[in-house]
Amino acid sequence: MVSEAPPFWWKRPGLQSALLWPFGWIYGRVARRIMDNNARAPVDAAVICVGNFTVGGSGKTPTALALADAALARGLKPGFLSRGYGGGVRHAKLVDLSRDTARLVGDEPMLLAEKAMTAVSGDRVEGARLLVQEGCDLIIMDDGFQSARLVFDQALLVVDARRGVGNGRVLPAGPVRAPIIDQVRHADALVVVGEGPGADPMIRMAARAAKPVHLARLEPRDPHRFRGRNCMAFAAIGDPGKFFATLEAAGVRVAHSRGFPDHHHFADDEIADLLDEAELYGLDLITTSKDHVRLRSGHGRAAELVDRSEVLEIDLVFDSPHVAGAIIDAAMSASKRRLSGT
Repeated sequence: MVSEAPPFWWKRPGLQSALLWPFGWIYGRVARRIMDNNARAPVDAAVICVGNFTVGGSGKTPTALALADAALARGLKPGFLSRGYGGGVRHAKLVDLSRDTARLVGDEPMLLAEKAMTAVSGDRVEGARLLVQEGCDLIIMDDGFQSARLVFDQALLVVDARRGVGNGRVLPAGPVRAPIIDQVRHADALVVVGEGPGADPMIRMAARAAKPVHLARLEPRDPHRFRGRNCMAFAAIGDPGKFFATLEAAGVRVAHSRGFPDHHHFADDEIADLLDEAELYGLDLITTSKDHVRLRSGHGRAAELVDRSEVLEIDLVFDSPHVAGAIIDAAMSASKRRLSGT
């Protein structure tokens, strides 16, 4: 996976993407073969996979958290399954918030574990079986749509309505993980986050395939406490611009912003620059929950940055309040049919 998306991925196809197109064609053929592989391992629990068309920045982790809330409301015991971006875990383990760090297990698993039991594993089948052993009756996969070896009972593809799929080309010619038509073919539903025309081609494709399209939005939690304040915002996520736009929409005056690559671990000089600039201009520091959890295990000025930074918590809210529950119910029903052999 590429840690920093090349800018040309998010522009109209040009010379760079054209030169890389043959490699993307090969990558796409391999991805299609993997996705078409029917030799997937079943587990004794319902499995929902939350994936995205592209590398990073769509809103799949907030979607996974929203589904967990719906599952908990139904009295289920959900568990998250993650590969753990950049983590050093090879064999399946449960995330321990009191001992683990983002460097070990990844930043997203640390966030997910605050909601429900979370397993991290390079082998997702092993991780799923660990969650089943721990009593989970619903497994929510954060990513893994294009490569997982598990049987899915529901597979969702999340797409950002503003950003879409960039130039629409497959890696490395663009940000797309597998041919779009094949991804839609293997999905049970599409989740479109936000407003904008970027997702329109995928919506039309899903409609032609009779796949449901669910609309959702990212809503700041308690944004009033930030209104009218002059802030310096920083984020190392798939699309930092979306975070900055969310702040401004919530009434926050973003005097300065700094974007970094997704999953970025801040260097000492970057941390010092953020602190010194905020001090110089009298700005309040504000960041994402994912960045905050990544910084949390630091010492010295990193610990100072954690103490001085406030977090804008964001929730994914479906336009229809019944969607998340309906997805859970569909997965549980499919799982029962699968496990009973009917």
